[in-house]
Amino acid sequence: MPATSASLHALGSSQAASQGPRRVLIEVLVDSVASARGAQEGGADRLEVCQNLFEGGTTPNAGLLTILQRIIEIPYCVMIRPRGGDFCYSPDEFAVMQEDIRVAKNLGAYGVVFGLLTPDGRVDRDRTRQLIELAHPMSVTFHRAFDMTRDPLEALEELITLGVHRILSSGQEASVFEGVERLSDWMKRAGDRIIVMPGGGIREHTVERIVRETGAREIHVSGSGTVQSAMEYRNNRVFMGKELRAPEYSWSVVDPNRIQTYRRLVG
Repeated sequence: MPATSASLHALGSSQAASQGPRRVLIEVLVDSVASARGAQEGGADRLEVCQNLFEGGTTPNAGLLTILQRIIEIPYCVMIRPRGGDFCYSPDEFAVMQEDIRVAKNLGAYGVVFGLLTPDGRVDRDRTRQLIELAHPMSVTFHRAFDMTRDPLEALEELITLGVHRILSSGQEASVFEGVERLSDWMKRAGDRIIVMPGGGIREHTVERIVRETGAREIHVSGSGTVQSAMEYRNNRVFMGKELRAPEYSWSVVDPNRIQTYRRLVG
């Protein structure tokens, strides 16, 4: 049986220390049970669970979280994002985020992942504080909304003061590979006050350099592969999405072999 929320929190908090200075914690982005199984099989240390990856990830449904709690033995964090687009939320959207955090906590999640900004591109301090208090004792990650802030050093100090546990960032660039210098600087400034976790476009051929140059203790990867539909009859005149759409008869699932490669490369 999976561990309780409290024990998962203790596990996730102690992993980096118990595994020694050279081991890097690998968090894998998943959007399905199949991907969660693949990530765990490949050696992931933690999952970030979301859905709707086409829009950068939104809050997963309760059914997915319920099944993961039954079958997954590693900690998982739940994306709290009511829609795609920006990170400046209406009162109704903020209310949805609050309820989604309660659901994640009740279903035994180790942590939650969210980000809220003001219209002028700063951390929304008041509402971020409210969500942190609501999430306690779960771990809190401020996601790549951080990459949309106007002053990342100001945002870094704000999030440390608020008590956020980690920041997920690509270094305010299109990918971590391009933002590696900024990430390295932020990690030095942060010290042990907060974890800065590189994520966004990490690949097998770049991960060693990223870890080496940033000194990252945790990294965030996807590692997916394509799965073909079992459908034999296919009506190609009809599709279920908008015109710019993913293929109807294939989808992405985490490939455990890719996660094993990350694990081998970073220790």
